[in-house]
Order: sequence, then C-alpha cells, then structure tokens
Amino acid sequence: MSPTRRPPLVLVVEDDPGDQVLIQEAFAEQAIDPAPRLILAGDGQEALDFLHGRGAHAGASRPDLVVLDLNLPLCDGRAVLRQVKSDEGLRSIPVVVFTTSTLAEDIAETYLLHANAYVAKPLDFADFTAAVRSIGEFFTRTARLPGLTAV
Repeated sequence: MSPTRRPPLVLVVEDDPGDQVLIQEAFAEQAIDPAPRLILAGDGQEALDFLHGRGAHAGASRPDLVVLDLNLPLCDGRAVLRQVKSDEGLRSIPVVVFTTSTLAEDIAETYLLHANAYVAKPLDFADFTAAVRSIGEFFTRTARLPGLTAV
C-alpha cells in the first residue's frame, strides 16, 4: 500500500477570467491523485497577501506551486517573483511563469529572478490546455516538492 499524500496546493496568479477558467479545467482533467487544490489570485497584491497570510488570507496554507502571469494589475508578476525568491520562508516554492510574452528579455529576466520554469501561453485552446497539464503533471506528480511528503 502506498502512503497517502495531501492534495497539492497550487496558487494561480492570473488576472484574465477566461485564462483562470481554462487553467482550472486543465488541472481538473488531470489524472493526479490526490487532485491539486487551486487557489486563484487575480492580481499580484492578492498573491502576495496569500503568500504572506495577510488580510483576508490570514492563516492561509503555504502553496506547493505558484503559476504566475507576468502582466498583472497592482503588482506585476516580476515584483511577485522577486519578493517570493528573496523571502527565506517562500523561496523554496517552485514558481512557473505562465504568460503570453515570448520576449527573450522577459524570459532572461524571470530566470535571473529565479523562476523555476517559463512557459509561454499558447494561443490555441488545445495547446493551452496541454501546456497547463504539463505544468501540473510535472510539478505535482513527477517532481518531488518540499511540502508534499507522505502522511
């Protein structure tokens, strides 16, 4: 009998409601057991409040993975990434940048800020869904994450 694990907690930082729905559906379609639990943040400030357990997110659990858009209101994804990776209590959380930009400068900058992966959002629906599934499967099934230990 294999040990049971708690569901992975994924913080999705995305301001586009349509992309939020597509990401949720792609994660829901995966055959990952236990199924990841998604928390949505619509802007960078909300993401930071969740990560630091502030305000409405007081007592929030630490996510196992952050899927982060770059172009966000209030606090952009670069600022969120910079804060996460400079905070000793948060820096071990994998951050996957999932954004529309394919600019070499954006890719280079996010890796300099210690992003764990950079994935450009495909324009095609099927490719978008496949990209999200790949992220989810790799980080919640294949990779071993610090917070997901056997119970």
